[in-house]
Amino acid sequence: MAKKSLIQREKKRQKLEQKYHLIRRFSKKEKIKVSSWDEKWEISDKLQSLPRNSAPTRLRRRCFLTGSPRANYRDFGLSRHILREMVLACLLPGATISSW
Repeated sequence: MAKKSLIQREKKRQKLEQKYHLIRRFSKKEKIKVSSWDEKWEISDKLQSLPRNSAPTRLRRRCFLTGSPRANYRDFGLSRHILREMVLACLLPGATISSW
């Protein structure tokens, strides 16, 4: 189980990313269209003035149940050991554990 403070920090980052998503995307598209270096510098300064935690690269995928940041499967949103437990308990239809 992950620390509650880390989970809350990640939720805060997600909210910031959603808040500044359109501004960031529009600025990047505008920077590509502009040809003069001065205008590109101004747009870069505008991008750098946004909060760091609003960048999508700062987000980390976490397990839906435990909040663990490691070994997450995108399809299920679960970490590997929770996924295995759920498959063994037949809670995920269509998923099987390989055995040989």
